[in-house]
Amino acid sequence: MLGSAASLGAAQVVRALSLPEQLNAPSPQREAALEALRQRNAFLDFLFYDVGAVSPAEAACIAPRWAAEGAILLVPPSGSDQLQLCLSVEDFVKAGGSGVSALVVAGVGSSALGSAAFARNVADAIGRPVAAVVSGYGLADLATEALGGFFWFGYLNQARHVFERLDRATEPKMVDEPATIGASGSTLVRSSRDTRTVLALLEDDRLSFDLLSGHSKGNLVISEALYALMRGSPGRARALAASSTIVTVSARIAMPKTFERVVDVMGGWDWFGGLNSRLDIEAEHVVAQAWHHTNTELPAHLPVTRALRRALG
Repeated sequence: MLGSAASLGAAQVVRALSLPEQLNAPSPQREAALEALRQRNAFLDFLFYDVGAVSPAEAACIAPRWAAEGAILLVPPSGSDQLQLCLSVEDFVKAGGSGVSALVVAGVGSSALGSAAFARNVADAIGRPVAAVVSGYGLADLATEALGGFFWFGYLNQARHVFERLDRATEPKMVDEPATIGASGSTLVRSSRDTRTVLALLEDDRLSFDLLSGHSKGNLVISEALYALMRGSPGRARALAASSTIVTVSARIAMPKTFERVVDVMGGWDWFGGLNSRLDIEAEHVVAQAWHHTNTELPAHLPVTRALRRALG
């Protein structure tokens, strides 16, 4: 547990030091109300994600942007370059994103720390850098959590987007909006910043992805973006489907039928993920004696790096 604790501690110190800056945002009441919940979610990331895979220096670097929904992390494998946080698709491309071919999303509501940890596990599995879109935590997530949104989120997802309109009206400008949304026109997609960012990355001609992977609610974000891509850019969607593999971890979510290479990975003890999954979808890979969390320093974890290598054959 020492590695995870050190990374979380480093992030918490920097987050505390940056709090005056956060509260100096256009909506200080909103930030103050959500800060305790964001701190709680960072601790949940410590439990659910392999935070020890992120160095204390990297954790400190992203701490001020814990809740920057729609931010993009460029995460290399362990032992290579330090991860980078990008606040727009343009920043991501300038940071070398055009050479990245894997895109991941951790659970909705996760901090950048959890997103970085999941991305690092995936990067270690494939041996190359990974792009991770941060889901963040806002009023929309708080509202659906109160409605039971930690469970059955595939069915409660629509409620989340209703409250995201309030998020957009009150949140500070921490992340640049995606430059292109294409012709999707979906109200749900336009409402959700994390989904908009995933869609913008998939639509950008400078970028090409051959692996998409999500953990828990992150699979739902990927699914929404792909359905929007099918509506707005069907040709690009077909090309992506022909060249990419989707690996869902800890939640079985329906993807567009065009995407035939979908591998679902579940823990054998993961009742939590089971409640949040489509009952008509079976998992191709079941990890014995594993629950929903992926922190390799905790018992009964789902080892993402090893499971992904197996899923990809």
